[in-house]
Amino acid sequence: MWIKQLSVLNFKNYAEFAIDFSSGVNAFLGDNGAGKTNLLDAIHYLSLCKSYFNPIDSQQIKHGNDFFMLQGVFQKSGDEDLISCSLKKNQKKLFKRNKKEYSRLADHIGLFPLVMISPNDSIIITEGSEERRKFIDNVISQTDSHYLDLLINYNRILQNRNGLLKLGKQGYLDLDLLAVYNAQLVEPGNKIFRQRKLFMETFTEFFNKHYSFLTDDAEPVTLFYDSQLNKDDFLDLLNQSADRDRILERTTSGIHKDDLVFTVHDMPLKKFGSQGQQKSFLIALKLAQYSYLISKKGYKPLLLLDDIFDKLDDKRIKRLMEMVSQDEFGQIFITHTNANKIREVFKNIPCDLRTFEVNKGEIQEN
Repeated sequence: MWIKQLSVLNFKNYAEFAIDFSSGVNAFLGDNGAGKTNLLDAIHYLSLCKSYFNPIDSQQIKHGNDFFMLQGVFQKSGDEDLISCSLKKNQKKLFKRNKKEYSRLADHIGLFPLVMISPNDSIIITEGSEERRKFIDNVISQTDSHYLDLLINYNRILQNRNGLLKLGKQGYLDLDLLAVYNAQLVEPGNKIFRQRKLFMETFTEFFNKHYSFLTDDAEPVTLFYDSQLNKDDFLDLLNQSADRDRILERTTSGIHKDDLVFTVHDMPLKKFGSQGQQKSFLIALKLAQYSYLISKKGYKPLLLLDDIFDKLDDKRIKRLMEMVSQDEFGQIFITHTNANKIREVFKNIPCDLRTFEVNKGEIQEN
């Protein structure tokens, strides 16, 4: 699978353009702030119905305009699909496949899978468990649309239960209704737990393989799925934590507390990992995501690499580029400030490389 053409109108810092891509490697080159990352984000938007960096759709509209439009021509298994997205201020986002509007955006997720690697990914290590759950959920959702429905249902019930607990502060807690919410929460919660656990069994193998190759077995690292449900029954947990939940006015047990534990040399990666180790760990996570998607979809996702050479030594850069240029990987997009560096990296790597110069919202193929 690959994207043949991208057309943009009033998106971020771009007024209008249309460009054709190589099915191999495409590099966007230019100074910081030129808009290279915005090009990757436009591709991400067409694949996953949202920006990678900013959840507020209206803020993607170029300043001074009242709408934006994106179009992409995707090729998969010999067939072409025209995917378009448009948004006007104060109106809902419209997504179409071959000019037919989706009734649900969730129906588009996973049709054109994508993996993005960006400096912004550091929050997976440095921030709270919510970011790591988002990472897991994003990967699984691209391979199973029912999983996304389970998450939506679980979060809706969780919100209702937390609302009831807040009412309990006023002196009365409807225990019968609390029992109903408990039962409703357990069903999707257990299903999500089982799918996350099954996912991690396969994903961890891919991660270990990629980290080992990328670092040439430089250091031992581990990846562990931490969930309260690993040891206890979900309904029992909810009943046992009822008093604490009432005091804190929120649900303290469940799969919304799941986390991924990262270690290097058996020590927390966040505290004891160097910048290079953390960067390698993140890249291995994303490449494992890529491999997992291939195993489930049967075709190669898009791979977007945003300014990833920073904080990687030349040896790891070379290993990474050797890896992603193999047959296991498909179409690749890279951003970088130095055109000579890109050409040097790919000098001895057989691939179809197409480069584009980006300058203040203008794009020109080199």
